[in-house]
Order: sequence, then C-alpha cells, then structure tokens
Amino acid sequence: MRRPVARLAAAVLATGLLLGGAGPAVAEDARPTADPSAPTPTAPPPGGPPQGSGPGGVTVGGAELDTRGTVVADGTAPLPDEVVAPGWLVADAGSGAVLAARDPHGRYYPASTLKTLTLLTLLPVLDPAEVVEGTVEDEAVEGSRVGMVAGGRYPVPLLYQALVMQSGNDAANALARAAGGTDVTVRAMNEVAGSIGAFDTVAGTPSGLDVAGQSSSPYDLALVFRRLVEDPDTVALLQTRLAEMPAVEGRHPGFQFHNQNPLAGTPGNLGGKTGFTDAARHTFVTAAERDGRRLVVSVMGTESVPLRAADQAASLLDWGFATPAGTEGVGRLVDSAAEVSPLLPTALPGAAAAPASAAADDERSVLVPVSLAVTAVGIVVATVVGVRRAIEVVPAPVSRAPERPGRPRPGPPARGPRPPRARPPAPGAGSPSTRP
Repeated sequence: MRRPVARLAAAVLATGLLLGGAGPAVAEDARPTADPSAPTPTAPPPGGPPQGSGPGGVTVGGAELDTRGTVVADGTAPLPDEVVAPGWLVADAGSGAVLAARDPHGRYYPASTLKTLTLLTLLPVLDPAEVVEGTVEDEAVEGSRVGMVAGGRYPVPLLYQALVMQSGNDAANALARAAGGTDVTVRAMNEVAGSIGAFDTVAGTPSGLDVAGQSSSPYDLALVFRRLVEDPDTVALLQTRLAEMPAVEGRHPGFQFHNQNPLAGTPGNLGGKTGFTDAARHTFVTAAERDGRRLVVSVMGTESVPLRAADQAASLLDWGFATPAGTEGVGRLVDSAAEVSPLLPTALPGAAAAPASAAADDERSVLVPVSLAVTAVGIVVATVVGVRRAIEVVPAPVSRAPERPGRPRPGPPARGPRPPRARPPAPGAGSPSTRP
C-alpha cells in the first residue's frame, strides 16, 4: 500500500476503533452523512438549511452563536448594509474571536468552498514529489475543470494549484485517486472536519459538487480557512497568481491558468476560494492581514446581485478591521474538537431524587464513556487526520442575548508542502474552466 493510502486508512481505522470503545454515549450521537445514491439537490432547501450543532446538541463556539439571525460584538460600528447573504461570519483569525455572524451554524451546501477541506486533508499525506496521470474520468468530470487530459502527467503541487486557483474538479478527482480513491478521501475529509470541531460539515465529494446531505456552515468554513492560512507555504499556494499545465504530446498543448480569487490583489489578502452550484448558490471564504492582524470571513447561500459574495466578504473585512483589536467576540473559533464538550443529560422536571449511591453510579456511567471519548479525540488529533465526533442536527430558535462565552485562545499552526514556483505569463493565456 502506498504511503498516502496507508496513512488515510490507518487514521480512519484508528478513529473507528477508538469511537467503538467509547461506549453508548458516543454512539447515540449519529453524525449526518451524505447520500450519493439520493437525487442530486438542484436548489437550496425549502425554508432554509438545517442548523448544525456539536455532540449532544452543544453550540460550537459559544451560546450566542446558537441563532438563525445576526449577532454582533458590543460597541462595534453598524454592519454594512450591502451584506445580504443568509449565512456569513467574520472572525479574528489570531484570537479566534467571532466579531459578527448571521446563521453561523446553518448547514448550507458548500459548493467548491469544500475544496478548502480537501486541501487541508491531503496536504499532510500526499507526497509532493508524486506525479499523477490523468484519466478519461478526469477529462469528463462535471463542472469546473482546469483541463487535465488522459495520459497527462501532473505533479501533486500543480494539482493543488489547479484545485484552489481554478477550482478544478478534475484536479480534485486526481488528488483523491492519488490518496486511495474518492471513498477513502471523503471519509478522511470528514475525520479532519470532526477533529477540528467542524461538526456542521459533511463531505460527500472531494470537489464540492452537490450531493444529498453534503454541507458546511459559515462557522466551519472559517475554521478550515483559518487552519490553511496559519502556514506560510499554504498562503503562498493560495496567493499564486499564475501556473502552467504541461503539454500532452498528440493530445493537448500546454497552457497557463490564473487565480480566480476575486479579492486577489486587494489590501493584505491571503487567499480566497469561490463556489457556485444550483443548490449552493454563491459561496466564498477568504482571509486578509492588515497591520499585523488577520481576519477570516465566510459567505454562504447568496446571489451575485445586488452584490457578489466576494464583495460582501470584502465589506465584512473592512468592517472587521475597523473594529478595535481585542474586541470581545460573540463567540470563538475553537482550536480543536477537544474543546467541544457534549452536554450531559439532566433530570426531567419533577423527577424524584435518586439515592446518593445510585446518583454516583449514574454519574460514573455517564462520565466514563465521555472521558474515553475525549481521550480518543486527543489521541487521534495527534495523527494526520484526527477523530470524527458526532453531530445532532437540532433546529434552534433565534437567540439574541444568551450568555457570553469566555475569551478565545490562538490555535496551533498546520503544515503543508511548498508549492511549485509559477512561470511568468505568456501572451494569450487562457483557462478552460467553466464554473467555480
């Protein structure tokens, strides 16, 4: 077995064994899954997306984020009127403080913004020296393509560039094949999402093409992109302006492709990822640094009029940077799943008090499996892809003034391979991509 496949398989197996030994408390929280056999969604869910939550129904990031409406930090300027997306979030990428959000845990279709999770998952496990051969399936993949052809030979770092710069679904397909196949890669993506606390995210494809049950949220996209921009090598990849696909003799001449990040070149931008499908509508996630301070912004489920997703994100970045550094947030981006504690069950109203010894036994029966589950998280997070935790989708009422969570802490950096150096532009450069 090749090294990437072995690493992914080992992580998935370890997670299954650890969760299997964690007892009924973990098993009761069944995480939603994607269903590729169900009809492909062609429009946003009627009435809006379901609301996500963490294990036992806990709101990841703090109680104030348990809302379908808008929450904003105290003492800040009015939010930009042009931000009309149904789901968005702006947070300090350093401290993790969420400065404002709308429907932060809404489980929207992510479209190609899910490729950020694909990148985060595969960077640590694929050998950057590996060369992947294109297939007929790569050529025929649905949606946006960078232009791979069967028989072409493509280094892994070039495929990373095609994945994020041109949103190539063919590149996503090839990278997944190099990692052991689509099923292995998707399962690993879900393990990574669980390990970082992204419990609203359910991956069904490496590309983000719509699949029934696939989802992410403004909160989770910010979690993933925050991890990516913590590493200078990954930022260099996200900021690459131009790359070149090699010629395939007798099939296709070489050509250049450009970065499709609409905010590339704006002040301090660290990278961005677009997305669009009929079901997801327009999605976007980005980060920027100004005066030594970094913010991350995600926008989901919006239309391109009156303002496209990237321009709404730009307005939120400007608003966020105008907010004083150190402003106490309405919640925080967690550093890992280990910070997300499931809610313990409480007695029903009016129930008779149990004897002290029985109560102690009951407490131990709950705490033992929970402690085992937390231990499992700690062990697997130390591996490449981490441990998958549970999620229960529980629609929640609009909440505007719950208790304020504690102050955030910065998270550890993530590491990835160094991308190849892009070649200078040539006259008449073009791109065969059809859709972000």
